Amino acid sequence: MTDQLTPRERWLKVLKREKVDHMPMDYWATPEATHNLMSYLGCSTEEEMYKRLNIDKVMGVGPRYVGPPLAKDEDAFGVRYRDIDYGSGIYSECVYNPLAKYQSVREIESEYRWPSPDWYDYAHIKKQVEAWDDHWPIRGGGSEPFLTYCHLRGQQQALMDLILYPEIVNYCLDKLFELCYINTLRIYEEIPNKVMLTYVAEDMGTQENLLFSPAQIHEFLLPRMKRIIDLAHEAGAYVFHHNDGAIREIIPDMIELGIDILNPIQWRCRGMDREGLKKDFGQSLIFHGGMDNQTTLAFGSVDDVRQEVQENIRILGAGGGYILAPCHNIQAVSPPENIVAMYEAGYEFGQT
Repeated sequence: MTDQLTPRERWLKVLKREKVDHMPMDYWATPEATHNLMSYLGCSTEEEMYKRLNIDKVMGVGPRYVGPPLAKDEDAFGVRYRDIDYGSGIYSECVYNPLAKYQSVREIESEYRWPSPDWYDYAHIKKQVEAWDDHWPIRGGGSEPFLTYCHLRGQQQALMDLILYPEIVNYCLDKLFELCYINTLRIYEEIPNKVMLTYVAEDMGTQENLLFSPAQIHEFLLPRMKRIIDLAHEAGAYVFHHNDGAIREIIPDMIELGIDILNPIQWRCRGMDREGLKKDFGQSLIFHGGMDNQTTLAFGSVDDVRQEVQENIRILGAGGGYILAPCHNIQAVSPPENIVAMYEAGYEFGQT
């Protein structure tokens, strides 16, 4: 069957719950996994790889940093990182938390300089999007501030702050969300009507349960996320919500908030069975992901991968509303044969 639609058109039809030529497939992977896959396929560019595997890749846009000079391995927040080689991949890990020592908002206000929205330049985005010629879905803007807050304070301290220093949490999240809001607004202004997806994320789950209490999620995150979600919808963008782990308990609240797409659907986590998610939330959400990245893609056989693709299409894709993708980034331990099998099976069984 010859493809009738561009990746952008295919995504848009699924988001509108219209009939497509075949189910869209997205790609998330570490650099090492992508290198391995390209070598296996003999592809010289990532775009060649996407076309070879019928991947409807989302292209992200964002500003360039033009602010004050940064120290080596430091970001605009003063967080420092170091590359750690774990054998199967190199990851940039946070090694310095600039707000860790503070115990009051007053201390932070007097000693810490928050990044300014004016430290970022957006002028290049228009040419980048023009070069894609409306072929790919465009993602731009959004927020994931509690992740940044953890880098600023340290993971353990950030979680303790929810109880011990709620005033610091509120103060910092206000600053972080405001920066995200202005960044998102400026992207929309730079390329009006071009952004299809805005990434409004926050990891709220573990393998077994929520990472925070529902009360804390409602107090610290949801009201601020709602502001970004409303901005996205006003600009005509769909809200892509990434939320790892066992998050079933909070999904109704996220739907009420206005999310359009739920990722990554880690169905091996407690309470995240695919049948239940589709039955209870399939009329309200587009599902994105569903291909288990912890077991099946990494350690399963090609037949295991193909079977899971068929299950996902049968369950999550029943009646439409599903975009096949891995549960987060494919890791280098996943054999290229399994990755190819996922996309080939998705294309084979995802014809409509």
